[in-house]
Amino acid sequence: MKSLLIVESPAKVKTLSKFLGKDFTIKASIGHVKDLPKKDIGVDVENNFAPTYVVIEGKEKVMKDLKKAAKAADQIFLGPDPDREGEAIAWHIAEELNGDSGKLFRVEFNEITEKAVTEAIRHPRKINSNLFDAQQARRVLDRLVGYKLSPLLWRKVRRGLSAGRVQSVAVRLVVDREREIEAFKSQEYWSITATLEGKEPPQFDARLFQISGQKADINNEEQAKGIVEDLQGRSFIVTGTEKKKRKRSPSPPFITSTLQQDAARKFRFTAKKTMLIAQKLYEGIELGEEGPTGLITYMRTDSVRVASEAQHEAREFIVKKYGTDYAPPKPPVYKSKKSAQEAHEAIRPTSVYRDPADIKKFLEPDQHKLYKLVWERFVASQMESAQLEQTSIDIGADKYTFRATGTVVTFPGFMTLYIESTDNGKEEEGLLPSLSENEVLKSLGIDPKQHFTQPPPRYTEASLVKELEAKGIGRPSTYASILSTIQDRKYAEKAEGKFKPTELGVVVSDLLVERFADIMDYNFTANMEDNLDKIEEGGFKWVDVVNDFYKPFDKDLAEAMSSLGRVKPQDIPTDETCEKCGGPMVIKWGRFGRFMACSKYPECKTTKQLINAQGGEQKPQPPDDPTDEVCGKCGSPMVIKSGRFGRFIACSKYPECKTTKAIGTGVKCPEDGGEIVERRTKKGKVFFSCGNYPKCKFATWYKPVDKPCPKCGASILIEKKTKKEEVLACLKKECGYKEELEKTPEEATNDVRE
Repeated sequence: MKSLLIVESPAKVKTLSKFLGKDFTIKASIGHVKDLPKKDIGVDVENNFAPTYVVIEGKEKVMKDLKKAAKAADQIFLGPDPDREGEAIAWHIAEELNGDSGKLFRVEFNEITEKAVTEAIRHPRKINSNLFDAQQARRVLDRLVGYKLSPLLWRKVRRGLSAGRVQSVAVRLVVDREREIEAFKSQEYWSITATLEGKEPPQFDARLFQISGQKADINNEEQAKGIVEDLQGRSFIVTGTEKKKRKRSPSPPFITSTLQQDAARKFRFTAKKTMLIAQKLYEGIELGEEGPTGLITYMRTDSVRVASEAQHEAREFIVKKYGTDYAPPKPPVYKSKKSAQEAHEAIRPTSVYRDPADIKKFLEPDQHKLYKLVWERFVASQMESAQLEQTSIDIGADKYTFRATGTVVTFPGFMTLYIESTDNGKEEEGLLPSLSENEVLKSLGIDPKQHFTQPPPRYTEASLVKELEAKGIGRPSTYASILSTIQDRKYAEKAEGKFKPTELGVVVSDLLVERFADIMDYNFTANMEDNLDKIEEGGFKWVDVVNDFYKPFDKDLAEAMSSLGRVKPQDIPTDETCEKCGGPMVIKWGRFGRFMACSKYPECKTTKQLINAQGGEQKPQPPDDPTDEVCGKCGSPMVIKSGRFGRFIACSKYPECKTTKAIGTGVKCPEDGGEIVERRTKKGKVFFSCGNYPKCKFATWYKPVDKPCPKCGASILIEKKTKKEEVLACLKKECGYKEELEKTPEEATNDVRE
């Protein structure tokens, strides 16, 4: 009997071919094959929101190939990913293979291993219409919001804008946090720390805890200095010690959100990057003689459930490697949140015996990092709890009470292998000496320190995913795309790895909050996710859920279209005057953000770009610098200009003549002798490359220096400035030559000041 298995990704085909015999043909749909049309809303609002699906542009050849294979098969197994999106893909493929429904079966596997795949083939099921309806409801809702809101933004804010149902709420989170930061009023406070020493080492720090039995609140320097003076000459005596035994349980194995958070904290991976790497690990990696192998279970999940076979294997591994003390009496059971899809498993390695160190040579560096993280978290989750002893020591100095705390790990348990990172990066307290009550301590110093209360931090990739999950906004499969989309649409940007709303993001978010209170409400969005879950469970009809949403939304939309005027930030006055007409210059808001323009526009069309100065402040671009060069097209002088992506040479007759070129360094390319020029990436990062690109592909991130390497004779050196060192180094890594970089007088002065 000939069988056809259709999966989503071509990468899976190779892995699956190992497990299924010659009677199986395996084909890939390469994701979705049908969707709502690109150029039309594709939803009939007047006819129960009936969607019109079309074969996605470019997928005609794929569908033709699948249909041909289906005709030659006696049975067809549809094996896209085990979630709503996968069910929709299976549904649409089945629709296209019309007439073959009697031999169509749905199979799903949480991991691409021989056991999981063959078991799935033995126990196929029908396509789940409820699961498909849940995906269809989400798709229709998102299409209605996108197609209906975007024209409003075009008319009222700026052409080319778009809005998303869930992404807009995520932007609001970022905007609301920025407003909290702006409204925050910092308050001064002081701490006083005594460095003390007992009969036995080590010396330790104790912090002022109470004054006359009340919490020590020190609000200014005068108070702090008064206390320090009052403490001079006083005896520090141990008034009490307390030891508590604590147990620290391991974290549950990863789900999508926690994997994204930990990878962001530990490796600074974006959520999108984490999911792309995890997808490859799930689909299969070539492991030498073992061939293509799926290394982890399915990575889109909100369940912490673990299959009993995997727990048994982990326990066996832990006993062998760490000993019986490290395996708990019973396999641990972790509780998923109420909305979790318990049919899924947590993210875990397909076999704990595939040690990260053993397969490192087959993996790319980032793949190894993520696999090791998944492997360690899972194995640790099946280990015994850690035993800790926390010591707290109170020290009296007349009316002042100092407190020192420390923690000792008496049995490491799971901590031998893995410790979860946190957003604040706090570490365990230090080790304390053995002290007895009434022991007199030696004071080695009393240190008052000024502090200021801090505003809430901007969201990182990790903390924004955590907040989306906590508020019930989105689902595991959507977190990564939400974070990417709000940046792609220029509604938010990252500053030092943290999300900050753009001015455009603030304008759009405020407009939507004012006019569409429901869809921008956090609870409303979370309730909608719950409704989609209920459609999946068979409790709600998808048309009813969409209808309940659409009626008030359509009413709000009509009102906003008819009554709302054009929305944009106000012009900001400046002290600058126009070089051409002498009129005052103002900072306006345009398609690419703020820019400086003459207030007498349209009579005077003078404009200046703004550049980001230190601290994020925007300043007008500096005046053009003259050069000795002339334009090759019109013969006018060339000048050095500053633009959005840095400095460049341009014709002084711009915009009549648009000739531009990169700034030369005067250093010859070591590969073809052309001049090395300064360039910038699309994100504005400086690099240096040969001016003869694309004929010559030479490029480096480091500034070239016209000085030969005294060790190997290479024609140039590079300025290498990192956190660890600032040196002149040879361009050839294998040479290894380095010399100290001579600092400018200004840099040397700054070093002295520091």
